[in-house]
Amino acid sequence: MLTVVATCIAMLCISTLIHFEVLTGLTRVLPTMRLSSRFKLLVVLGGVFFAHVIEIALYSLALLILVRLGIGSMTNADPLGFQTALYFSAETYTSLGYGDLVPTGSVRLLASSETLTGLLLIGWSASYIYIAMERFWAPDLAAFRKGG
Repeated sequence: MLTVVATCIAMLCISTLIHFEVLTGLTRVLPTMRLSSRFKLLVVLGGVFFAHVIEIALYSLALLILVRLGIGSMTNADPLGFQTALYFSAETYTSLGYGDLVPTGSVRLLASSETLTGLLLIGWSASYIYIAMERFWAPDLAAFRKGG
């Protein structure tokens, strides 16, 4: 159980760090890009999506390693492969939870912490996207209001 707790803490820290670095990188790069507001928004969405995919992939690797170490298992996934772990991780991270795969044993804690981490980071992403949209569209809205 201690291994799973340590893994949960490590995954939270790594995921948060990845998210922070991606958003910080976007904040630095976007003002220097000579793109329209629409394309900048696409860059933001792509960057945020990339961060979430990396985080999901890392959680799936952690799950796969813990299951292979015998710390838990997954129902309806014998043996558990990377594709199945990735699928489970994506549905868990987004809190979709179809329920076709169910963790057993101590890895349930990893799945629970992944859901909480995913919800927090998705909320952070939504907030960042809103701020980016507001920043990119402010000059267009000002010109629109002036009739220009």
